Amino acid sequence: MKKKGPNFIEQIIDGDISRGFKKDNLRFRFPPEPNGYLHIGHLKAICLNFNLGEKYGAPVNLRFDDTNPEKEAKEYVDAIKNDILWLGYKWNKECYASDYFEQLYNWALVLIEKDLAYIDSQSSEDIANQKGTPTKDGKPSPYRDRNKEESLKIFKEMHNGDHKQGEHVLRAKINMSSPNMLMRDPVIYRAMDSNHHRTGDSWKIYPMYDWTHGESDYIEQVSHSLCTLEFEPHRELYDWFLDSISPLKGIRPKQREFSRLNLSYTITSKRNLAKLVEEGVVDGWDDPRMPTISGLRNRGYTPESLKSFALTVGISKRENVIDVSLLEFCVRTHLNEEAPRAMAVLDPLKISIINYNENKEESVNFDINPQKPGQGKREILFSKNIYIEREDFQENPEEGFFRLSPGEEVRLKNAYIIKAKNIIKNEEGQITEVECEYDEKSKSGSNTEESNRKVKATIHWVSAETAVEATINIYDRLFKVPEPGKSQDLLSEVNENSLEIKSAKVEPYLASAKDGDHFQFQRSGYFVRTNNKKTLEFNKTVGLRDGWKK
Repeated sequence: MKKKGPNFIEQIIDGDISRGFKKDNLRFRFPPEPNGYLHIGHLKAICLNFNLGEKYGAPVNLRFDDTNPEKEAKEYVDAIKNDILWLGYKWNKECYASDYFEQLYNWALVLIEKDLAYIDSQSSEDIANQKGTPTKDGKPSPYRDRNKEESLKIFKEMHNGDHKQGEHVLRAKINMSSPNMLMRDPVIYRAMDSNHHRTGDSWKIYPMYDWTHGESDYIEQVSHSLCTLEFEPHRELYDWFLDSISPLKGIRPKQREFSRLNLSYTITSKRNLAKLVEEGVVDGWDDPRMPTISGLRNRGYTPESLKSFALTVGISKRENVIDVSLLEFCVRTHLNEEAPRAMAVLDPLKISIINYNENKEESVNFDINPQKPGQGKREILFSKNIYIEREDFQENPEEGFFRLSPGEEVRLKNAYIIKAKNIIKNEEGQITEVECEYDEKSKSGSNTEESNRKVKATIHWVSAETAVEATINIYDRLFKVPEPGKSQDLLSEVNENSLEIKSAKVEPYLASAKDGDHFQFQRSGYFVRTNNKKTLEFNKTVGLRDGWKK
């Protein structure tokens, strides 16, 4: 593979260094809000910041933007940390915006003293209506010229909890005619009487994101603050807030933006993901159908495959939608190299080999992983009674069907050639068993003329004598439409058949699998052992080939 050159973010950093910025002063951060689990949309930002840290030997902070206690919780903090560690990254400092509440409050007092902020006592609806439009100037608040002594008094009272939520807000005094709507006197503090997951009820006012973000970067001496493109209009406000607390000492952070990760058939809105959880569409944030990092882990995705996906997508300034098949390609490629092979029949049909001696005992050999010959082979018991996939037999074969049917032959993988002779059905007319004959001299690898005889199909199997029961969860896309979330009714876009549960017969080797162990089930795809301690259970990660276009 041709090595990629530096992306445009790396070019910016290299340019700064060439102009005299000290490499030792580089510092990056990943700043999630703990109001939900990390999802595939966060993956690019995680990999970008931590990979930059590795490339330049620079520290990377993990900072929680915890300024909205109504939606945030310690559960989300813990999940975020676990996901980042699972991906293989380590942060330098664990930080919280709430660590800086006192400093942010004191800086807000400075803004009022400088006449750069004022208390607005209008309703949120009135403030919104006065904002104007991109082509029409906003209307100044009637409180815009409130004297700073009164604003200071009310703001301190808000801090003490003397005013109810919605009575007053603190707004920056910038420019109600700015073409950038964000510069039209944005709200920077509001009163909230909510319990915070770290500070409890000690704070009655909470800062807004834009006020918190740049100032937190400055406190931590972050050199390059990297955001997705929707924050590009925020950069002007980011710089205005830094200017407002000048003179600055040390490093002045620089915000730069890159395109977010959009994936087909996937939503990355935490609000919509939370709705799926709340409505019981999925079994929690870590459901294997969810696009969260935890969900993908439970689905069987590996850290290596997710990081490979992020690297393949790359860093750019152009928004686009990535086909979900690329994500599957990355995990399929990794698991093809790493996953041991195993025999599992997901929809069992019993086969009796009528001319096979029931007292005969023999084994056949399988490569543990053909991609890694050094891992050797494994023996699997062959017996008179076996199971094959029900779809591998047709009583009245359709055109182009080359697997088992009356009078036709197939090869059992690494074993014998069999021919269907008789069909046994139950009272409902369902096929319950197929009686076959085998060619005793056709065993694979026996170097006889019969063993090299060609038949049109090879199918997998498990011995009925040693087969173990297992539950298999087969996942399909969670949404029926390529761009979910566009309509007014998200739930109408959900795929009702996103999960199919099968009772399978698997070889006994799989009974010793541990939570998180990956396997390639012959001809079926890649699967991962779940953490279900009561039963043997596997989740399907991905098929052996791309099935999305179908």
